[in-house]
Amino acid sequence: MSEDPSEGVLLSGEENVAVRIRLEREARGWSTNGLSDRLNEAGFEMNPSAVWRIENRKRRINLDEAIGFAEVFGIDLRNLVGPPQLAARARAMHLIDEVVEAFRATQRANATFTRARDALDAYLAEHPDIREEAEVMVSNAIAEVSAIHLTESHDPASDPGTRAEET
Repeated sequence: MSEDPSEGVLLSGEENVAVRIRLEREARGWSTNGLSDRLNEAGFEMNPSAVWRIENRKRRINLDEAIGFAEVFGIDLRNLVGPPQLAARARAMHLIDEVVEAFRATQRANATFTRARDALDAYLAEHPDIREEAEVMVSNAIAEVSAIHLTESHDPASDPGTRAEET
């Protein structure tokens, strides 16, 4: 790989941890000895050479050690394993989580809609005499919800992201 991992390249979790530990340590102006001292004070036994070996990918890191590093640096454990340049920006990680959760919610909603639509279609197949009226009701209700959503999505006051930034 020709790019410098500290420039935000998407690496595997362990490589991310190694890069992130070095970035966090250096950002604080700590030596490997200083980081080792802080880990030991926090109850996570580690000598300076182990810190160096982890940073230089000469030694694997176990989960307890990763928890210790995250605690000493004051960051979430999952941020420690994320891509270094993204994980270092907690707001970006939070927004990424929101996008992923919104996508999951959309997928669940689409599945629920499909099941409901299929159930209605099956029912209407058995009762063709009400199909036209039912289809009109569904179309009107969907149009109404869409109009409300369109109005809200173009009103900055109704955007939760806008309100969060104002506070």
